Amino acid sequence: MGFFDWIIKLLSEYWMLFLEGSGYTLAMAISGTIIGFLIGLIVAIIKTTPTDPSVNPIKRAVVRFVGWILTVYVEVIRGTPMMVQALIIHYSLFARIGIHPLLSAIIIISVNTGAYMAEIVRGGIISVDKGQFEGAEAIGLRHFQTMFSVVLPQAVRNIMPSIGNEFVVNIKDSSVLSVISITELMFMSKSAGGTYVQFVPAYVICAAIYFIMTFTVTRLLRLVEKRMDGSDSYVICGSQSDYHSMIKVKGGDDGCR
Repeated sequence: MGFFDWIIKLLSEYWMLFLEGSGYTLAMAISGTIIGFLIGLIVAIIKTTPTDPSVNPIKRAVVRFVGWILTVYVEVIRGTPMMVQALIIHYSLFARIGIHPLLSAIIIISVNTGAYMAEIVRGGIISVDKGQFEGAEAIGLRHFQTMFSVVLPQAVRNIMPSIGNEFVVNIKDSSVLSVISITELMFMSKSAGGTYVQFVPAYVICAAIYFIMTFTVTRLLRLVEKRMDGSDSYVICGSQSDYHSMIKVKGGDDGCR
């Protein structure tokens, strides 16, 4: 049989395995990216919290200690491979207390993604003009109110490409979690190829499925980014350039819709 004949044969016989593996891969990537983003968001907010000298010294020391712990977390996770993290965390902890490997994999991806997301979100927060922090403080908003009402909506828009990139990376990097017996796409491809000792055709199918998933996700995220951008042409209601608003305001209507 030829190379493409093997591809057709493996697809016709083991398409359910490939489909099931793809489902596990997407489930881990989606869950890990969402939870990781939330972890990164919390870490970034804490790390960018200013330490006011007038605050109680004990409270200031606690904030600095927590910030130091979070810095260690980010540096250690970013400085070690996810495969090594998976082997250490799963077999030293989760496997002993009976946690299902899929849940274990989601936690591992979330913790790993959280470290990267923390730096991404922190960069997004720093990119927001300092004048907006000062303006929010001038109207009496506290730090966390400023973050959630003013800064984060802008920061999240700025880092959307990086968030999308992390999602794509998680789809591909989930393949290393086969080391803890997760039946994701790579594991299923190896199983299908091992039946006839035709690993190369099976891995070609695996690569094609990965490409389809990442390509689709990338395009969907581009659409989300465009929706977040809004219209290219808009007019600020009530401004001098808003001619219709200026006409209507004479009749008691400000024209803003």
